[in-house]
Amino acid sequence: MRTIIAGVGHFVPDRKLSNKDFEEMVDTNDEWITTRTGIKERRILDKNKGTSHMAAKAAKMVLKQTQISADEIDLIIVATVTPDRPVPATAAFVQKQLNAKNCWGYDLNGGCTGFLCALATGSQFIETGRHQKVLVIGADKMSSIINYKDRTTCVLFGDAAGAVLLEPSNDDGLGVEDFILHLDGLGADYLEIPAGGSLQPASRETVAQNLHFVYQDGRTVFKHAVSGMAEVSAEIMEKNKLTNKDIKCLIPHQANLRIIDAAAKRMGLNPDQVVINISKYGNTTAATIPLAMSEAYQERKIRKGDWIVISAFGAGFTWGSLLLKWAI
Repeated sequence: MRTIIAGVGHFVPDRKLSNKDFEEMVDTNDEWITTRTGIKERRILDKNKGTSHMAAKAAKMVLKQTQISADEIDLIIVATVTPDRPVPATAAFVQKQLNAKNCWGYDLNGGCTGFLCALATGSQFIETGRHQKVLVIGADKMSSIINYKDRTTCVLFGDAAGAVLLEPSNDDGLGVEDFILHLDGLGADYLEIPAGGSLQPASRETVAQNLHFVYQDGRTVFKHAVSGMAEVSAEIMEKNKLTNKDIKCLIPHQANLRIIDAAAKRMGLNPDQVVINISKYGNTTAATIPLAMSEAYQERKIRKGDWIVISAFGAGFTWGSLLLKWAI
C-alpha cells in the first residue's frame, strides 16, 4: 500500500505588506530585504481571524478539487506553531468549519519543518491500512507572534495555509517513496518564543519584555539551515539512487533565497527545477511547502509521474526531506 497526494490546495489573505511598507515601520529598506532574503511582500490575516480560518479555506479547496465530502475524511493533521488557542487543537476548529463528522485529528508542532513531519506521519496512517483519507494541513498566522518593531524578524514572515489529501494506492510507482527527518534540541535557544509555555507562563513581566514574540539568532540559524537543508536534500536523492536529471523539482521551505539556492546547488539542480515563491509570501512557516506545491500544481508545473523532493529546516532544530512521485 502506497500513499499518494490526491489533491492539493492553498489560501492566502488579501492584505499585502510590502518591503516599502516596512521602510516606514523600522530601520530597513527594500534593497536590504530583497538582497538578503529574496522577499518582496507577504500576506497578513485580519486580526479577528485565527489560523484555522486559513487552514479550513485551504482544505475546502482540496475537497472541491477532489470532489469528496468532508464526511469522508478520516483524520485531520494540522501543522502549525500558531494555534488558534493553546487548547483545544486547531484541528478541532478546522473539523468544525468543514463539518467533517467522521474524523479525528490533532496538531503537530514541527516549526518550519512541520508540514513535512505531518506529511510523513499522515502517509504512515495510510500505509497501515487504518485510514483511507487523511487531510494534512500546514498553516500559520505568523503576524500574531511577530514583533513589528524588531527589524531582524518582522520582515521575514507572513500568513498562509496549504493542504493536501492523502489516499492509498496500489500503484508501487507513485506516491511517497521515502523520508528523512532530524531533530537536534541543542538548537532550541536560537529560534524560539521564550514565554507562554509551562516553563515560563504569561505574566505582566513576560509581556512587557516582549517574550511572546519570535526570537531568532539569525546568523546561527542561517548557518545550520544552509548545511542541514542542503545535505538532507541531496541525501534522500542519493539514498534512492536518483540523479539531478531524474528530479522534476525541489519544493523547499521558503525561508531565505540563499538557503534555497544552497540546497539546489548541492543537488545539482538548475533554477527551472526549483519551485520558489518566497518573493510573494515570505516565510509562512508550516505553510510554505504546501503553498508552493499547490501553486506549482495549479500552474501545471508538476504532472503525474514526476519525481519531487521537498525539504525544510526549522526551530528545534528540525530538518528533513521527503521524496515522492506525483500522482495527479
